[in-house]
Amino acid sequence: MTDIKNVELRNLNIDDYEELKAAMLKAYSNWQESYWREHEIRTLLNIFPMGQLAVLVDGVIVGCALSICVKYELFGDEHSYKEITGNYTFTTHNPRGDVLYGIDMFIHPEFRGLRLGRRLYDARKELCEQLNLKAVVFGGRIPEYHIHASKMTPREYIQKVKDKELFDPTLTFQLSNDFHVKKILTDYLPGDKESKEYAVLMQWDNIYYTKKTKELKQQKSVIRLGLVQWQMRHYATSEDMYEQIEYFVDAVSAYKSDFILFPEFFNAPLMAKYNHLSEPDAIRKMAEYTEDIRDRFIQLAISYNVNIITGSMPLIRDDKLFNVGYLCRRNGTFDSYEKIHVTPDEIKAWGLSGSNKLQVYETDCGKIGILICYDVEFPELPRILADQGMKILFVPFLTDTQNGYSRVRYCARARAIENECFVAIAGSVGNLPKVHNMNIQYAQSAVFTPCDFPFPTNGVKTEATPNTEMILVSDVDLDLLSELHTYGSVRNLKDRRTDVFDLKLKNG
Repeated sequence: MTDIKNVELRNLNIDDYEELKAAMLKAYSNWQESYWREHEIRTLLNIFPMGQLAVLVDGVIVGCALSICVKYELFGDEHSYKEITGNYTFTTHNPRGDVLYGIDMFIHPEFRGLRLGRRLYDARKELCEQLNLKAVVFGGRIPEYHIHASKMTPREYIQKVKDKELFDPTLTFQLSNDFHVKKILTDYLPGDKESKEYAVLMQWDNIYYTKKTKELKQQKSVIRLGLVQWQMRHYATSEDMYEQIEYFVDAVSAYKSDFILFPEFFNAPLMAKYNHLSEPDAIRKMAEYTEDIRDRFIQLAISYNVNIITGSMPLIRDDKLFNVGYLCRRNGTFDSYEKIHVTPDEIKAWGLSGSNKLQVYETDCGKIGILICYDVEFPELPRILADQGMKILFVPFLTDTQNGYSRVRYCARARAIENECFVAIAGSVGNLPKVHNMNIQYAQSAVFTPCDFPFPTNGVKTEATPNTEMILVSDVDLDLLSELHTYGSVRNLKDRRTDVFDLKLKNG
């Protein structure tokens, strides 16, 4: 896959037309002259601009989703594409309609497999919720049916696709994105020889239909976190480690997580081949892998549509050794974070230096903070981040004994209460007999919450099995934090006596 630097999802505009046309010609190369004309796109943008979505890769349009709103009872389930679009004029669009009807969705063939279509479908679902519509509906093609038409009916074909006995690039994708089959349509799209002019009426139901909203919400409130409790093991090559990384990213992405968190120094097994060197020299050799690991994480974040917090890795800068990690956003951008407080053992064994970098990070799920291990034991740091709007604090850690783990765990729980935020911690487990200073690891990854009525009474949202490799998936609701700030039994942020004390960064 060619390196991708940026992925953007936004509303379409008329200046995009030529790029849109080029992408569509590639997507529908089997259909001669099958593309929307400029006046048709202009009409859609005039009548329903928020329903026309585009996905861009490195600034170039590679796919889109076009939609209208309709009063569905006027058409019912027995309709053709020509009827639902008003003979392709879109006069059937009704601003007071109750169904979001998809009239087209495609991805340039060179960019398929990057889950860009999923982003478009998810955006449609969000639009449906925010406009308080009953459902998303569309007629889906079955482009592989012509191969099997002589042996089975459309109903039999659809059932085999649903049972995963057959693969259809369109229907399989739509089913995997939570759309269900309503019925089979005949003579839906004249000229669709691949589908034998059949189509499958697909629907996704909006379970929040009764809620009233006025505008499209840019950030959702329920955020899904995926924590990797990483097993330390020997890797014959770095590629073996990358394979394990992608396995976890793939698994967490399958659960539609918004974030995945890896532990501190999860890549320590790479030091095994340098165990004949001194401890400072071995970790500096491991630092040579850091930028390559970062770049791979960036591509995985894009490909699997998940924000990745990479744990931490050693990095040499200005001849000093630092403990750093990266926030790799699913749109292709990234930021770094660094450990500020280093332990006495890290100084003694490796000569690790502490950083002075502290900031809140903007994401498509709101503002987050990231502190590495020992840093969470200093309450000033999370409080500064909370003052800047942090809602979720991520803590990658590495501890060898239960003593060390308990310090991280109980301090993280305290930070959740003090700062009225969620705190997610992830660590490594197992043994590394061939790496000095990394012999044993102990961890129990967890998600902590404030302690008030909307949250668990003990402030523990969920936790992993101790010392077992696994993935922990947990949902956190940011709206509950907003309620807590205003209506909580105690309000740690609002009730601070700033007339008595204050806290600020020296570097501003």
